[in-house]
Amino acid sequence: MNRFGKGLLVAALVGVVGMAFRVSWNALRDVATATGADETAAFLYPFVVDGLMALALVATLVLTDDARRFALRVLAAYTLASLVLNYVHGLVPQLHDEVVDWGRLAEWDPANWALVLLATSLPVGSIYFGSDLVAKVLHHRPIETPTTTPNQDESSKTYVNRSTADLGVSAPVPVTPAPAPVALPAAPVVSLVKSPDRVPVGAVAAESTRPRRATGRVPEAARSSRPARTPDQLLTEARTATADWSDRELTAEGIRRAVHTSPAKARVLRDTLRAEREQAADTGEAAA
Repeated sequence: MNRFGKGLLVAALVGVVGMAFRVSWNALRDVATATGADETAAFLYPFVVDGLMALALVATLVLTDDARRFALRVLAAYTLASLVLNYVHGLVPQLHDEVVDWGRLAEWDPANWALVLLATSLPVGSIYFGSDLVAKVLHHRPIETPTTTPNQDESSKTYVNRSTADLGVSAPVPVTPAPAPVALPAAPVVSLVKSPDRVPVGAVAAESTRPRRATGRVPEAARSSRPARTPDQLLTEARTATADWSDRELTAEGIRRAVHTSPAKARVLRDTLRAEREQAADTGEAAA
């Protein structure tokens, strides 16, 4: 909607509200006269009730959260009160005459007391609620979302660069991501049973990754006096130690404990002894 359309809509709203106020003003003036108000007070009474309704409506459009809910309650309460007084004015014909019975808004006493209390309490409520609404509107601070322009962003970056240059601090260097690790080819499989003068490749790699401590040379007395055994010697000792073992008892752990060797060599010895037993069994069956 353009500006002309908005202005026309606001003008129409003001006209409707003004005519509605004029209709309600007649009823509220007669009610105020019936409750004992003089001519001037009766003339101003409609502005007290309907005027606070307009004030509460404006506060509702401005305030937020709890303050807005409070303004809505005030607007609803005074709208209902104005409706009740206009309704009573339509039901009691005596209120339309020049001479009315002061203090009588209904024939039934409890209803009359309630209506008189309502009509006389509205001005006092207007003073209290109107002051509170005006104070809330004056102290209200709308939440503003920060907006930055490209020029502002550039100026802030320039200020930061100048500040770091003045302090002698170098600008942070952008960190580049590290390249992805390259998969290395798998190492060749080497047999664990080797000659005494050669060491397994796996053992050397494992040993090289361990931290060494500067403990000096090992004394001769602390070194083992047992000479290194060849694979043939280990196999002969394993054959002797497992000669009376069953196939179930022929395990790598048992061989390791019997000949006092490493687990890798014990597995090789176990496989060799099982192969020999299977070959001997096949030979015996062929001879039979």
